[in-house]
Amino acid sequence: MLLASAASLDVQAYERPFPAHAVRGKMTPAYFPEVLIDGKVRQLAPSARIFNQDNLIELPAAIRGSDLVVNYTVDSWGNIDRIWILTAEEAAQKPAAAGNGR
Repeated sequence: MLLASAASLDVQAYERPFPAHAVRGKMTPAYFPEVLIDGKVRQLAPSARIFNQDNLIELPAAIRGSDLVVNYTVDSWGNIDRIWILTAEEAAQKPAAAGNGR
């Protein structure tokens, strides 16, 4: 009975809430505090946070790979302050808003 009830539950995947001003790009890690986003060298803010696909904080030195599809936000100084490494499903979705990314 319990198994049948569990099988009938409609389980929805967790959706991460990205800010409306988040910008989409392709990131390649570089030497801290720099990252390459869409081929341009960008600086991470001192308080930058990078979230992996499980929404856990990732250290910049631990990120491997190139052309990672990400959403990111820019602070008032033009530095990248938050980065979300997207899952394949999130990357396939259209970005919520087009920011300027500076």
